[in-house]
Amino acid sequence: MNDTVVVIYSGGMDSFTLLHLARARGLKVNALSFNYGQRHVRELQVASEVCRAEGIPHKVIDIRAMNEVMSGSALTSDVDVPEGHYEEDSMKTTVVPNRNMILLSLATGYAVTVGAGAVWYGAHGGDHAIYPDCRPEFVEKMDAVCRVANYQPVAIDAPFMAMDKGQILAEGLKLGLDYRHTWTCYNGGERACGRCGSCVERLEAFAANGVVDPVPYQSLS
Repeated sequence: MNDTVVVIYSGGMDSFTLLHLARARGLKVNALSFNYGQRHVRELQVASEVCRAEGIPHKVIDIRAMNEVMSGSALTSDVDVPEGHYEEDSMKTTVVPNRNMILLSLATGYAVTVGAGAVWYGAHGGDHAIYPDCRPEFVEKMDAVCRVANYQPVAIDAPFMAMDKGQILAEGLKLGLDYRHTWTCYNGGERACGRCGSCVERLEAFAANGVVDPVPYQSLS
C-alpha cells in the first residue's frame, strides 16, 4: 500500500484539518499550495508557517500567469467580494473558472514526481451549492481520469465530501488542532472581515461546536 499523499493545502481551516488528518492516519504528507493571484494571499503565508513549524515538505507553485484565462472571480479580479452565506446566488462571483481541475491536474503531476498514491483536497458538503468543482460527480470523474493519466495511477480523494464545515471543525478539535494557525477570510487585512461567505460559514462552524474562533475579527457591530 502506498502511504504517501499530496495534500492541496491552502492555509484555510478545511485544508489545515485535512493535512493533520492525513498525518494522524500515519500517511506521509507532501503539502502543495498555489498562488493563483487570490486577494487573500495571507492564507499562503499561514500555510508556509505551519509546514515549516511541523517539518512537513511544502511547495508553493506560482500560477498567477493563468489569470488571463481564469479571470472574472471576486477572488482574483477587481470585483467586490460578496457578503452573506454560500447558499446565496451572489456567492457565485467567488467561483474561479476551472480552478480545481487545474489544481488537481498539477497536484497529480506532483504526486507522480514524489511517488504519492493519492491527492487529497478539502471539498466539502457546504461547497456543493456554489462550486461545481467541489461536487461528488466532479471528484468521481477526476479520480477516474487521474488513475489512467500516467503510468502510475493517482487517486483523487475528498475525505470531507459528505461533511459540512461544522463537522470538519469537530474532527479537527478531536485532533487537538489550534485554528489560530489558519486563515479563511476572502479579504486581506490583519483581521478577518466576518462578513464574506467564507467568514460567515467559519463562524457558524465554531458556534455549532460551542467554541470561540481564535482568529481576530473586525468589529461586526
